[in-house]
Amino acid sequence: MMKEILKRPANLVREPLRYCPGCSHGTISRLVAEVIGELGIGEKCVGIVGVGCSGRSWRYIRCDWVMVPGHGRTLACATAVKRCHPDNIVWTYQGDGDLASIGMAESIHAINRGDKVTVIFVNNTYFGATGGQLAPTTLIGESTSTCLEGRDSETMGNPIDVCKLLATLDSEGYIERAALDTPAHIMQAKKAIRKAFEVQMNGEGYGFVELLSACPSNLHLKPAEAMKWVGDVLAKKYPLGVYKTPGKEVQA
Repeated sequence: MMKEILKRPANLVREPLRYCPGCSHGTISRLVAEVIGELGIGEKCVGIVGVGCSGRSWRYIRCDWVMVPGHGRTLACATAVKRCHPDNIVWTYQGDGDLASIGMAESIHAINRGDKVTVIFVNNTYFGATGGQLAPTTLIGESTSTCLEGRDSETMGNPIDVCKLLATLDSEGYIERAALDTPAHIMQAKKAIRKAFEVQMNGEGYGFVELLSACPSNLHLKPAEAMKWVGDVLAKKYPLGVYKTPGKEVQA
């Protein structure tokens, strides 16, 4: 009999994926499910999602869920759930349109308050599910369905580095940016996700993890090419690393 060395995480639901081929959301769902199971917090977890690609994650991760009506309200809802149920582990799963565009005010104020929640923030530089529109994270010169000739800083502003922005706030918490383009980076992403949950569990503040992700459909690239773009292009604009740790100074 062959020895079993790898099996489906207990908190990962057996459900056909509804993400595009090559999309990193499937990888993220597995990583979060693994962390929740390893920490033994499945019965205490409440996930909060909005609409868009990230809004499909409730199908794949076994925990309680709340879906908010539309983009942008996710962290506001997480604040309410955590304050009403402080013993629960509350976390959000958000794209750059939800967290950094329509929900920027909610995001900044929740982090500024130091709300003890965990945030999984997916940066693929697009409003993915709604048509590939310009997002706050879209790179200069990058083409989207609402700027076919590429993002122009003069008329559309510069890309927003969310980790750097949030790290300037005085509240206590943990901020890290990881990527999903290589096995080594995926392993580091899992460590960051685990740390973000542990910070909440220990009552040290919020945990915030930004994940640089590939969207082959909107990039108009093959999956392998899209992954290479994450490492060669996206990670150069948004450097990987820890930007804040509870009790320590912001990274320069």
